Amino acid sequence: MLNLNIALEPLWHELSECISVTEMHLGQATLNKTLSSSATFGDHSPLPPGTHRLLPFIEAFFVLCEKIQAANTSSVQQDHHATDTTTAGEVKESGAGAGDTHKKLDGSVTFARFAEKHRRLLNAFIRQSPALLEKSLSMMLKAPRLIDFDNKRSYFRSRIRQQHEQHLSGPLRISVRRAYVLEDSYNQLRMRPTQDLRGRLNVQFQGEEGIDAGGLTREWYQILSRVIFDKGALLFTTVGNNATFQPNPNSVYQTEHLSYFRFVGRVVAKALFDGQLLDVYFTRSFYKHILGVKVTYHDIEAVDPDYYKNLKWMLENDVSDIPDLTFSMDPDEEKHILYEKNEVTDYELKPGGRNIRVTEETKHEYVDLVADHILTNAIRPQINSFLDGFNELIPRDLISIFNDKELELLISGLPEIDLEDLKANTEYTGYSGGSSVVQWFWEVVQGFNKEDMARLLQFVTGTSKVPLEGFKALQGISGPQRFQIHKAYGAPERLPSAHTCFNQLDLPEYTSKEQLQERMLLAIHEASEGFGFG
Repeated sequence: MLNLNIALEPLWHELSECISVTEMHLGQATLNKTLSSSATFGDHSPLPPGTHRLLPFIEAFFVLCEKIQAANTSSVQQDHHATDTTTAGEVKESGAGAGDTHKKLDGSVTFARFAEKHRRLLNAFIRQSPALLEKSLSMMLKAPRLIDFDNKRSYFRSRIRQQHEQHLSGPLRISVRRAYVLEDSYNQLRMRPTQDLRGRLNVQFQGEEGIDAGGLTREWYQILSRVIFDKGALLFTTVGNNATFQPNPNSVYQTEHLSYFRFVGRVVAKALFDGQLLDVYFTRSFYKHILGVKVTYHDIEAVDPDYYKNLKWMLENDVSDIPDLTFSMDPDEEKHILYEKNEVTDYELKPGGRNIRVTEETKHEYVDLVADHILTNAIRPQINSFLDGFNELIPRDLISIFNDKELELLISGLPEIDLEDLKANTEYTGYSGGSSVVQWFWEVVQGFNKEDMARLLQFVTGTSKVPLEGFKALQGISGPQRFQIHKAYGAPERLPSAHTCFNQLDLPEYTSKEQLQERMLLAIHEASEGFGFG
């Protein structure tokens, strides 16, 4: 294999040059895409004519890379002194028979260099044929940072569908009281076997006439997530700017708190499994725990900015003149960091730590131990229980293709509501885009604050979250269903009504913009939850 690769090296160089020329025609978009709104879903520019003629050569290169990796892995298993070479163009530095295969990597076409340099075209091919990522271009999964987020998400959804098809399940029916949604959901779901959780969720709110065709499920996820992350539940606490959550060290005062964390892990995984979005954002460090990525002291910044500055100062300055700095955290320090924990004790970061002074040589170790304690050890039982429930449905190796920012998007959707996108993806029945009532509606909505905009979405669609692809991807009773505005006939003073299963707003023909605004605000504030006949 190594000899074959060396013989083909000129071909790989020519292939790389051809791709570079092709990519010039795709525009000047950066290769290192960030997760901004303009880059979340990659570059959808059409491929230049003839580009697909390059694909068989790329596939051949990837197959050879995979074969060499397999051979090297086998070799390493046989001889632990061998150097593990994992990409085409790399060769072992030791072992019998290497002979002429000894060569420097400088200038060779390795998988890592090739994929990094041509990630744009590779992602374009995957975007057009997602199955490539599961077949001939699967080597890309070994370097997930090179895969655009939309391609990762498509692969994730494909694997979830396969998992569902392999384990066909009947509907997962639950009946909950709106006032006790956490307790009822916990009691009905915590003991259900994993197989049952793969079934289609069907929710009934007791005492309401609604039949769940998708809208009630979306509403259940929204209501349940709000209750789970409410301060009164003691399970999670807000940190930093009070907008992000992580497990609460004080959850020990909640009866069966670890069982509840396992349940929450199941709920978050079920939402991902179902393609539902939750009304919550976690801390960066908690996303890393879900992904199995090691946290660092930089992650403390989102939890406690001032304490992070102190640690950063320590690393950048001489600490030799701080005699009372030891490998321990005093009660006041811990109480401050762990969000008003009531019962605290002096904590040693390592055995005998309160008697070991931090020096210039050991300050990096100290900072690492502090980060581990604050972000991990202090809430380790809660994290483990959450992951026990989460990984029942979502395997670690599948979720780990995302980074922490991408996982946030996957769980919580887009943080902002794009009104122009909503307007562009709205359909009308009984009205037209030029109708006075419709124009008044958009003028009124234009003036909504963030909270009222979320209430409007909750009222009409059953969720305040925006799909990652935007409003064109709103889901209805039988798949994608755009936002609907229907003319409601009858008394013009009636309140607007909604059908969440169809993303449909029934809007009476009001006589003025002021009347429409008053009726609309009343509806979204007083009737955004629940189902009944008015």
